[in-house]
Amino acid sequence: MGIFSFLNRKGKAKTAADHDPVDATEAVQPVPATADADERLDKKLEKTRSRFTSGLLGFLTGKSQIDDELLEDLESQLIMSDISVPTAASIIDKVSAVARRNSDADLPGVLRSELIDVLKPVELPLEIPESDKPFVLLVVGVNGAGKTTTIGKIARQLQNGGKTVMLAAGDTFRAAAVEQLQTWGDRNNIPVIAQGSGADSASVIFDALQAATARGIDVLIADTAGRLHTQSGLMDELSKVSRVLRKLDDSAPHETLLVLDGTTGQNGLNQAREFGDAVDVTGLAITKLDGTAKGGMVFTLANELKLPIRFIGVGEGIYDLRVFLAEDYVEALLDSNAESA
Repeated sequence: MGIFSFLNRKGKAKTAADHDPVDATEAVQPVPATADADERLDKKLEKTRSRFTSGLLGFLTGKSQIDDELLEDLESQLIMSDISVPTAASIIDKVSAVARRNSDADLPGVLRSELIDVLKPVELPLEIPESDKPFVLLVVGVNGAGKTTTIGKIARQLQNGGKTVMLAAGDTFRAAAVEQLQTWGDRNNIPVIAQGSGADSASVIFDALQAATARGIDVLIADTAGRLHTQSGLMDELSKVSRVLRKLDDSAPHETLLVLDGTTGQNGLNQAREFGDAVDVTGLAITKLDGTAKGGMVFTLANELKLPIRFIGVGEGIYDLRVFLAEDYVEALLDSNAESA
């Protein structure tokens, strides 16, 4: 279910290394559930789930003894499920350790547990602390990843959760991006700060933070150009945005959310590393997972980057941008009874 909670906590949003478990009793005005949000996750992830159930679970059916040959074959199946070689090897090492202790262990159950363990450390919802300053959410990613749509969905969920929101149209290289953001703003009565096409992105976002501060806005969400991660000049401009924001608030941006297109598979890992070199990425949103069989890349991102996965996108609806929950994700991929559910 796509419930987005806003927590009464002081200070900067935490990363995976220093995050405390979320106390649900502190949640303030969660977004109400809807029929759309209640749709089963395994149905949303049908393409990836089909690969896991026909590959991994199909392969494991009838296997009663865990030995080296079986583990080697299992590692190959993990890799075929769009999990990277290093991540697959790490999972197999842990499964092997269990097998050494108990050769009669339930292999599907052990695998399920290990997959959850890979994802659990990055299951970290975005926190919006109470503050007299706007919380600045900077959204980055390449063209086509779904940045602007993700911004609109987050803004709507924040608004429904009782927060005031402002948008900054920092993708000044594409007039269509500005227009799309303004459409989201008009539709939801959310103010949008924008300038003409080709304006300096850092200047637009700087002006937006000034306006958000003056109006007492809770959350400023800033769009940025859909820069190709191979173009160092454009990445330098992203760094400039962060530097300029700190002239007004030395803790801003409080969250830098990298939006990755789930259909790109392992290429998403390279994008994340490139963006991480340019800006302090503090969280991930992985979009379009409903339209791809490459959902195994989520395990790779979790294992190799250790960055919080804030959201997954599994459809077009507002509540199809869901808070990432490790156990729900694994269960959706390995539920062999989902077809008959």
